[in-house]
Amino acid sequence: MSKNGNHTVNRLALVGIPMAVFVLGLKMLAWWVTGSVALLSDALESIVNVVAAVIAWGAIRYASRPADADHPFGHHKAEYLSAVVEGVLIVVAAMLIVQEAVPKLWAPSLMEQPVLGLGINLAASVINTVWATILIRAGKRHRSPALLADGHHIMSDVVTSAGVLVGLLLVLATGYAILDPVIAIFVAVNILFQGWSIISNSVNGLMDHAAGADEEAAIKQTIAENAHGSLGVHDLKTRRAGQAIFIEFHLVVPARMAVADAHEICDRLEAALERVHQGAQIAIHVEPETEKAHGIKVKVERNRA
Repeated sequence: MSKNGNHTVNRLALVGIPMAVFVLGLKMLAWWVTGSVALLSDALESIVNVVAAVIAWGAIRYASRPADADHPFGHHKAEYLSAVVEGVLIVVAAMLIVQEAVPKLWAPSLMEQPVLGLGINLAASVINTVWATILIRAGKRHRSPALLADGHHIMSDVVTSAGVLVGLLLVLATGYAILDPVIAIFVAVNILFQGWSIISNSVNGLMDHAAGADEEAAIKQTIAENAHGSLGVHDLKTRRAGQAIFIEFHLVVPARMAVADAHEICDRLEAALERVHQGAQIAIHVEPETEKAHGIKVKVERNRA
């Protein structure tokens, strides 16, 4: 990632903390003026947003550290750990919501000042929608799992809030107060699935998942166009670690080729791959044509000088 990109990710993560606190304040106010357990469930999820924003900021700062003697491949996976923690917190929030909502099934009550409370909650949802969109776009652009997890969580919070608002409007229209705790329980089930999704995606990243299909296709194309002078490429492997991508492969050259010539081909390939994937970490193993090819192969273009 470029310095500008790194600065952008860090700045967004930092701004996310006061933003989450402000939205939490609005949702707690909405619950306070109405007494609605459904709005309380929405506010409890926003508490998770605050904690997650702090964790994401810390993880992104740590992940942006350069490689050192103890972490020669960098600190990129710290963002995945942040996302796992966020997923766990979401699951905890779901359990708290159920704990609050179940007793209300036997003693439901109608909301106080419903128009004011729902209006405040709607304002919080609009703010969340804008902020989540910004985070998701930046997370995709800069390959930040922590920003993406935070953005998707906030966007799911928006969906949850929309469901709560619709449900509470039904409560007002029908007078059935029991719908309030029922809605809260549905909210808990919904965010439970969200938490599981974030955890599973993050664990996938910690397990050195390969680059995406589009990324791998671009890598193969770049190698094919810039490996002229060699006899072929095989055993191509890729993996993602947060913002970083690791690429390694075997480069087959004529048995009598000079080391300097083989090194020139490697330099050319590394420069080309870094243009496509800025900051990519590349390892090329040079071997003679007598070695048997294995793994993923790349057909090298022959029509170049």
